[in-house]
Amino acid sequence: MNSQARIPALELSSRDLKHNAHDALGDTQLRGNMRKAMDSLMAKRLAAMPDEYEREHLREMGNHVRARALSKLPELLEQLETNLTRNGVKVHWAETVDEANAIVLRIAETHGARQVIKGKSMVSEEMEMNHFLESHGIEALESDMGEYIIQLDHEKPTHIIMPAIHKNARQVANLFHDKLGEPYTEDVDALIQTGRRVLRQKFFEADIGVSGVNFAVAETGTLLLVENEGNGRMSTTVPPVHIAVTGIEKVVENLRDVVPLLSLLTRSALGQGITTYVNMISGPRKASELDGPQEVHLVLLDNGRSQAFADGELRQTLNCIRCGACMNHCPVYTRIGGQAYGTVYPGPIGKIISPHLMGLENTPDHPSASSLCGACGEVCPVKIPIPALLRRLREENVKRPDDPHKVMRGQGSKYSPRERLLWKGWRLLNTSPPLYRAFGFFATRLRGLTPGHLGPWTQNHSAPKPAARSLHELAREHLEGK
Repeated sequence: MNSQARIPALELSSRDLKHNAHDALGDTQLRGNMRKAMDSLMAKRLAAMPDEYEREHLREMGNHVRARALSKLPELLEQLETNLTRNGVKVHWAETVDEANAIVLRIAETHGARQVIKGKSMVSEEMEMNHFLESHGIEALESDMGEYIIQLDHEKPTHIIMPAIHKNARQVANLFHDKLGEPYTEDVDALIQTGRRVLRQKFFEADIGVSGVNFAVAETGTLLLVENEGNGRMSTTVPPVHIAVTGIEKVVENLRDVVPLLSLLTRSALGQGITTYVNMISGPRKASELDGPQEVHLVLLDNGRSQAFADGELRQTLNCIRCGACMNHCPVYTRIGGQAYGTVYPGPIGKIISPHLMGLENTPDHPSASSLCGACGEVCPVKIPIPALLRRLREENVKRPDDPHKVMRGQGSKYSPRERLLWKGWRLLNTSPPLYRAFGFFATRLRGLTPGHLGPWTQNHSAPKPAARSLHELAREHLEGK
């Protein structure tokens, strides 16, 4: 399947990961783009953190900061709400994406909004906010260049940090020419300027600006955003209303905790010491200030995060600071890209987050789409044990759906009574010496009856065939010969 015939990402289902991955592997343009991009990002990360001692010390610190925040999550969320409210920010709670979208729509309708400009926000992607608002007659335009590109092409993000990293300059040039009527050029600076020229006026026309949140500081009631393009600052200061949307796990205890996390985030994601812009928002415009929104709202979204929080092991999933380093080093993600996953969060981190957000029944193959090479866990800046969590999700996937110790929505989505029976037989065979000896005897004598096709295994491997004599028999013959 070539890049010209790729299925639009909005049509890709998370239930069809195997089929999507097969198609992606046939897209040579995609594979070339991804390989080049991931090699560059891996090299930049290593150059930004060359000292192993400092790197590991910083990762340990980041892990402690996130673990401490999660251990106090309910209290910190209450403290955050109290301090934000005191600062003049209106806080809203949403259990589901439907509730979160309804809150945003209600705010928009209150202000008679018809245009929304958005800074980069993975949670808004999780909510599918753009499509929701457009269905209610409200234009929602992405201002992050990568997000703007994939919005024009009706795709989901390929990467947490760089949504359009799967496209090269030629593909973007064709897109701008076809969608915007711009003269064809593959000059990257010219393409960036084209996007900025189109977006610039939208900042002043928009009734509402929407953003994500990288960290929410409970002690001061501060929303912290990092970015490189300036669009985040424009989205949060120019429109008269600012709506920030974030998951409940993004809260940290104090501003001191932000320092190591910022260093880890930027160096792990892009190989930068710090991003161009670090925005700290603690309230709406005051009477003495010349700019800023007149209203600030924060929507705190659960959407399955409480389910992960309730389990001591799975809770570590919520440590994620959305740097994307695990994707950059993942051999599976590098070969199939992000679209194949059919989810907002692709790659290793997506494989442990998406089952909580969408349910295992909607992501049945994601926990298994890994070689368990461990690269993701080795580079995670907050030391999330991703391989261990993938193994845990695989266990939850094959448990009985009616298991009384249910911890996840969609548990048992790959449960098979036949497979369970086969494993019980395997256990019986390997724990009973008489049965094991009998099996070995007949397997060697009847080896000619071994089938040559054993399902998916033999698509890439030779079918296993018993030897003419078992090891025990050969050993016995050797000893008798002496």
